[in-house]
Amino acid sequence: MLERLKRRILSLIQLFLVLVFIVFEELVWEGIAYPVYRYVHSLQILQKIELQLQRVSRYVILVLFMLMFVSVEILGIYAGLSFVRGRVALGLGIYLAKIPIAAFTFWMFRVTEEKLMRFGWFKWLYTLLMRAIAWIKSRKVYESTMQRIDRVRHRMRVWIRAFKIKNFASSSGFSWRIKQLYYEIKRLIKRQ
Repeated sequence: MLERLKRRILSLIQLFLVLVFIVFEELVWEGIAYPVYRYVHSLQILQKIELQLQRVSRYVILVLFMLMFVSVEILGIYAGLSFVRGRVALGLGIYLAKIPIAAFTFWMFRVTEEKLMRFGWFKWLYTLLMRAIAWIKSRKVYESTMQRIDRVRHRMRVWIRAFKIKNFASSSGFSWRIKQLYYEIKRLIKRQ
């Protein structure tokens, strides 16, 4: 009985960790933060900063990275607390505001990773984090949840495609009405 309860509690903890990871990786990182990171990475000014960072002491880099990392985490906690307190708009605003900072922090980590890994404790924490992520991804609940998400994505794509064909084809009534509304608004604007 006690062993069964222990297994159920461990399963619930695994499920919770997997769901948190999936929400973060799939929705936040892949959907929002990674595109921002790619944009940040493409900026010309950051390429100049990247060259400057190669000349800076690893201690200065560590301090800058930790300041940005901690500020991103504090903003995330504050956003979460705002959500819990019912201030959804504030929480969402804070969370969206932290995404460019997080993308910049991730960029800085990638650019200065070699210097940061010279700190033994930092390398140990990073390795521990990567092992935890690998452990989460190796769980059956992760794999089954990802398969479900993929099926839902596929259904959504099929539905969106069918919706576009039905409503936005050049011969559809909906498309024709939208065009007529557009032309009517255009005529009204020209009269004024």
